Amino acid sequence: MEKNSKIYIAGHRGLVGSAIWNNLSSKGYTNLIGRTHSELDLLDAEAVKCFFEKEKPEYVFLAAAHVGGIMANNTYRADFIYKNLQIQQNIIYQSFINNVKKLLFLGSTCIYPRDAAQPISEEELLTGTLEYTNEPYAIAKIAGLKMCESFNLQYGTNYIAVMPTNLYGPNDNFDLERSHVLPAMIRKIHLAHCLKTNDWNAIRIDLNKRPIENINGNNSENDILKVLFKYGITDKDITLWGTGTPLREFLWSEEMADACVFIMDKVNFEDTYNKHQKEIRNCHINIGTGKEISIRNLAELIKKTIGYQGNLFFDSSKPDGTMRKLTDPTKLHKLGWKHKIEIEKGVEMIYQWYNK
Repeated sequence: MEKNSKIYIAGHRGLVGSAIWNNLSSKGYTNLIGRTHSELDLLDAEAVKCFFEKEKPEYVFLAAAHVGGIMANNTYRADFIYKNLQIQQNIIYQSFINNVKKLLFLGSTCIYPRDAAQPISEEELLTGTLEYTNEPYAIAKIAGLKMCESFNLQYGTNYIAVMPTNLYGPNDNFDLERSHVLPAMIRKIHLAHCLKTNDWNAIRIDLNKRPIENINGNNSENDILKVLFKYGITDKDITLWGTGTPLREFLWSEEMADACVFIMDKVNFEDTYNKHQKEIRNCHINIGTGKEISIRNLAELIKKTIGYQGNLFFDSSKPDGTMRKLTDPTKLHKLGWKHKIEIEKGVEMIYQWYNK
């Protein structure tokens, strides 16, 4: 990519897209394009067509997606498969029609089988049954990476699919119903700490910025206590979903963005597979740390970082999701990129960001 190349970041306001935008800006790229949902509905094929015909981007980062945590994935199954398939199809096809030089599609490591061999290499794709709770989302992301692979093989395009591990960082989603596990625990333990220390001013500020089920800082203490209790938060303790035993890998979102920009700039489709293999498949690239932590230990780390003095409990009647999902980032390491921020430092950084 040239510094003045026209680059479209789909989903530039989200956790992933905003991190990519900021990384590109910091590296001196000056011709970045982004559209909010109100400006461009990516589910609308005609609107996406008109956008590409008018703007003619040279490079595309497909970071837009309909995302959420385990509860949202399991509850809104139709939304997760339909919306993601539609977004991907619209953007990838219009990139092809409008001769985009290179596209980077961002998926998720939930594409891998529930019982995949650990750590999970790219070769594990489609070797077993998916985790039930996020199966629709995973299938949509598998379809996206296969679209990239198939367009490359049939038409000679240069579309690369990357599969980031669990991400966290600036502009994360802290909605208690729809967020992923780490931001959800950050917010829950923060609110429990505020209750424990009777800091109602901080609670009201938090709820005014991010209402919970239409309850904000202007509601009564009783209303606030009721909605917090629903999410396992009291003035004495906090209850989190599952057993706490699943192991998870986490990557700071700004490092993920750096990996994506590195891949877009330095890696081509032909670099992603073995030239001697008869069947070309599994050309996607894992983006991860290759390190993991249990949910219970993560909760304890967050508790220590925040300074919360209450008790932590786990509700084993709630689902755990996949018990282990550790990526093998060997392919990415061989291509020339490796992470630097470990989880202990990252939790400090995200809590500082949240408080701001």
